[in-house]
Amino acid sequence: MTMGPVSRHLVTLGILSLLATHVLAANDDAPSYAKASDLFHLDNGVVVEGADLATPDGHTTGFRVTAGFNPTGLPLLDLGAELAYRESEEVSTSLNNQSLILDTVSLGGAVLAGVRLGQLGLYAKSGITGWQGDAVTHSDAFPTDASGTTYLQGFGARLQFDRLISRLEYEEIDAPSMAHLNMVTASLHYPF
Repeated sequence: MTMGPVSRHLVTLGILSLLATHVLAANDDAPSYAKASDLFHLDNGVVVEGADLATPDGHTTGFRVTAGFNPTGLPLLDLGAELAYRESEEVSTSLNNQSLILDTVSLGGAVLAGVRLGQLGLYAKSGITGWQGDAVTHSDAFPTDASGTTYLQGFGARLQFDRLISRLEYEEIDAPSMAHLNMVTASLHYPF
């Protein structure tokens, strides 16, 4: 039996309608920006989450702490704040048009705002990051240390089906010498 173009179109519309109904009908209390499902809920409605940070190349490690809440009367809106600490070792970068290798430490803070549409959550973040870098190679041609403060921004999406949580996030730090901290993160979580 073969399906004609109209039949295939109706089947596709039916599948999309079923998926949209399932996503919009879900009731999930996790904020749109939550990284996983192991959240710490306080009695006053604040949700706290912490996570380690590490890049695949092993040069950058650190941690991130997020706290947020849902405003009264707006159950689908999530507001929060994030604090992130990162250490990077022997990162090749360019400073004042000169290449050098830096060990850097950065501390940043951002505000987050997101919206939940059932199991789908969309969010954005904006903040500032301060960084301090020490040159690994010491020479008169290179500065021995460098520091600065710059903006950070990002956006992401979170989708949860039952216990399976998928996330995609992009975060950018607006400093050419800190480009190694720009990250695209994709993850799947399935708590047991």
